[in-house]
Amino acid sequence: MADDFGKLDQLEITVLLEDCAGYDTGLAAQHGLSLLIEARAGKTGRNILFDTGQEAETLLRNMELLGKDPENVDLVFLSHCHYDHTGGLTGFLKASGKSRLPVICHPDSHRLNLALKPAFRSIGMGPANSPGAIEAAGGELVPLSQPLQLMAGVLTSGEIEDKVPFESAPTLSMVTCREGKMEPDRMADDIAMIFNLPAGLVVVTGCSHAGIISIIKNAIRLTGIKTVLAVVGGFHLVDADDERVGLTVEALGGLSSVSIYTGHCTGLKAEAKLLDQFGERFKKLRTGMKFSF
Repeated sequence: MADDFGKLDQLEITVLLEDCAGYDTGLAAQHGLSLLIEARAGKTGRNILFDTGQEAETLLRNMELLGKDPENVDLVFLSHCHYDHTGGLTGFLKASGKSRLPVICHPDSHRLNLALKPAFRSIGMGPANSPGAIEAAGGELVPLSQPLQLMAGVLTSGEIEDKVPFESAPTLSMVTCREGKMEPDRMADDIAMIFNLPAGLVVVTGCSHAGIISIIKNAIRLTGIKTVLAVVGGFHLVDADDERVGLTVEALGGLSSVSIYTGHCTGLKAEAKLLDQFGERFKKLRTGMKFSF
């Protein structure tokens, strides 16, 4: 795909919502993630809302403080089903004032997703963000398991099917129900976005339940571009054992020019190892952070 993938002239990412808000910002923090991605190639541009946090009220307040208008969003991308990435969806759609605003997600995003530890609870999208509720709020679901090119230099990953061995299972133990029976949930709906700039790829992920190394390898395989400029998002190593954390940091260290922008579900232990490995090329995400490529 590299020959016709194209390149962006500019990519700007604003963290609208994250677990940390930093100091003296007036912005709100909340467990979850939402990014505004502004991509430009020549005269063509798209403003992409990547995930929507837990609730619309906090997301929209932060957007107002950051000078970002919901009406200017061209499409919504959902990285996976979990409430802390999708809970603000219908509220945001209503605030955008648009009709048929595309909402890209995996076809299985609305399945029942359950956590059993520390106690039983539902952690999926729920009835407030059902397909009918999304449509009524002004959204139009685009359920895709395969990659989709959105414009020159912008690609959705599709389902991450090929996994490196140490990422074969999600770090978070979840179950789903099919035909009245409970079974492990492999989080097949975990998808990412890929951006191509002259200096290389920028890979943006929500929680990396599919495995951050597997996601990066998928991006390289899809585009044929081996230089990864940056990886942005949560890596969900907060529940991982020391071996998996070590193997992940080691694999990321093999990407000679990569910068790491992470937080949310990555976990303190992994963040400390990443800081030690990458130094100034490690940045901890926080609400209000902006960075351009």
